[in-house]
Amino acid sequence: MTRINTNVASLLSQRVLRGNSRELNVALERLSTGLRINRGKDDPAGLIASENLRSEKVALAAAIGNSQRADQVVNIAEGGLTEISSILQELQGLITTTANDAGLSTEEREANQLQIDSILQTIDRVAAATSFQGLKLLNGNLDYTTQNVSANVDAFRVNGAKLGFGQTLDVNVLVTGSAQVGGFFLSFGANNLDLGGAGASNGANNQFIIEIAGAEGSRELSFSSGATLADITTAINTFTAVTGVKASVSNTTGIRLESADFGSDEFVSVKVSDDGNIGAASAIGVYDFVSGNALAADPDSGGTNTPLSTFGSVTAQNGVTDAGLDVQATVNGIIATSKGTELSINTDFLDVEIDLVYNTGSSDPNASKLGLVAAFQITGGGADFMLAPRVDIGGKVSLGIKDVAVRNVGRATVDVSGTLNTYFLADLATGRDLNLVDGNLEGAQEVVGKAIQELGALRGRLGAFQRNTIGATIRSLGVSLENTTAAESVIRDADFAAETSQLTRGQILVQSATNVLGLSNSQPQAVLQLLG
Repeated sequence: MTRINTNVASLLSQRVLRGNSRELNVALERLSTGLRINRGKDDPAGLIASENLRSEKVALAAAIGNSQRADQVVNIAEGGLTEISSILQELQGLITTTANDAGLSTEEREANQLQIDSILQTIDRVAAATSFQGLKLLNGNLDYTTQNVSANVDAFRVNGAKLGFGQTLDVNVLVTGSAQVGGFFLSFGANNLDLGGAGASNGANNQFIIEIAGAEGSRELSFSSGATLADITTAINTFTAVTGVKASVSNTTGIRLESADFGSDEFVSVKVSDDGNIGAASAIGVYDFVSGNALAADPDSGGTNTPLSTFGSVTAQNGVTDAGLDVQATVNGIIATSKGTELSINTDFLDVEIDLVYNTGSSDPNASKLGLVAAFQITGGGADFMLAPRVDIGGKVSLGIKDVAVRNVGRATVDVSGTLNTYFLADLATGRDLNLVDGNLEGAQEVVGKAIQELGALRGRLGAFQRNTIGATIRSLGVSLENTTAAESVIRDADFAAETSQLTRGQILVQSATNVLGLSNSQPQAVLQLLG
């Protein structure tokens, strides 16, 4: 059947040619752009997945940049701390040199003090000058701000705390076990030694010989009949720095011996080498402290409890020892690591160190220190680094860098002229209690030692942050970026081998369809033969 008004064969050829041309154009577009998906109609689902992966790639790259920037910030802070630490070592040497009193003139000590003053000024200058793009790093700008500090907190340090926008964080300590000192109560039944036994004529020739030992060392002391408890106490306290044990008259008939500090590392050991025939009357001997409360002065005010040992027993001759206890507590529900009165936790959301107030002696109204302590409230501050692609509190890492000015480092409790006070590095300056000319050099060295420990701990914490947090984060983010890029490439990028094949196929089909269209267009001309 032959018709000329409608050329169906031509229409069919045109449709096929248009389809082949579209496929050829798609192949050309993909090969020219390198992308399999150039618009939504190419692969709607693939486009959605690809866009999400692209967003993740950008966020991952930004997080890597944040991590590298954080590393540079910490590097600059570390550089300032390194210089300060070096200066502190020099400061330590000056103190030791100046302590050689007989070998130095007054002028030399004064010259050393001038160096001390210069060093303290340099530390403050370095602390104030260390900065990153104008942001001061070591002057307390990156420290945390706190309020409502409890009277039961002697000192604290916030190393890290994650706070949401506009949020505050309450730090609560639940003390389940009190910190204790090691110690004994020595009961003599009177205010002075009565050696040789009641009515003995040779009592004045006897000696009461006792060895006192603690965490720092030991000393053997001898006392004659008639020595007062105050005399004995003074003699023991003369060697507190050597033994780590201090003494005080308690209840007018005995002496309280206790370790200089709290904690399981502290202890008091008593060994009676010769009791001087003091006798074994009731209430005379060595007593333990009240169970569960080492702050009580003695077993009871009447002294009627059975002693742990009389002075002349084999037990006392062999020696008795009592160790202190570390505080046991939780901080915001996390079991704390403790040493003496100090406790700390280190979690992803909170890293704090807290030193609780403990006053030795029975006058302390809160001797047991058990229960809840609302320590303080963190209101803000710190250095926040976003080291994850998703902006939320989980991806944030917070770090606190304290003010390292001389007025804030080296905190130590020092006995100056019989009075215990808290001192800092600034107290080594001219005219202060710990100066090198006429100040307490032992206290000065203790303060400098504390300052060296503090800065060493801070540098170690910053180093751990760089190595374990930033370093691991950069490596992890790099792997994630690599895998995300690979996944996005599989979905969106063109396969050139396949697309080249499609291009060749499309070219052939277009040429074929073009030829066929030409034939179909010429087919109606056959009608002319019928018209003759």
